[in-house]
Amino acid sequence: MATKNIMIVGVGGQGTLLASKLLGKMLITKGYDVKVSEVHGMSQRGGNVVTYVRYGEHVYSPIIDKGEADIILSFELLEAARWTQYLKKDGIIITNSQQINPMPVITGAMEYPEDLVGKMKAKGINIDAFDALSLAEEAGSSKAVNLVLMGKISKSFDFTEEAWMEAIEQSVPEKFIEMNKKAFHLGRNA
Repeated sequence: MATKNIMIVGVGGQGTLLASKLLGKMLITKGYDVKVSEVHGMSQRGGNVVTYVRYGEHVYSPIIDKGEADIILSFELLEAARWTQYLKKDGIIITNSQQINPMPVITGAMEYPEDLVGKMKAKGINIDAFDALSLAEEAGSSKAVNLVLMGKISKSFDFTEEAWMEAIEQSVPEKFIEMNKKAFHLGRNA
């Protein structure tokens, strides 16, 4: 099997690291060689965070280069646009349509770009943008965006829903399991 590459991108505090750990756990239980590499920019201050998840029969490096990502899973729209050069020609971006203003926008030095989805589509990028935040809130917490997105990306894999539920049970604190399962289901059915 050829190595597959997934980038998980977002803003610090959105749960990208839990998402990458959940995905990595699923892939390992299915017998893949998995490498995960986390890059924390100013993540604790709302800066960008990117995680590389590579899997296959034999994976030698955790790093994904430009033009190699099969899937970019984005927690925020501007982050999706920021990483497009890493996407393969036949790859897909799955993104939350939420917009989180970066510091230059907050200070008034810049404006948040308009119609990012339209601009990416105009470049021929295959993009699936949806309101994961509203689904997370429906599940019980805005912090469950990560599990909504994991539900959406789960359709890209041939793993049973039961296997995903087991991975969630092993990855999140007990008091949040049911809410996270609901968020996952909402994302999977989005």
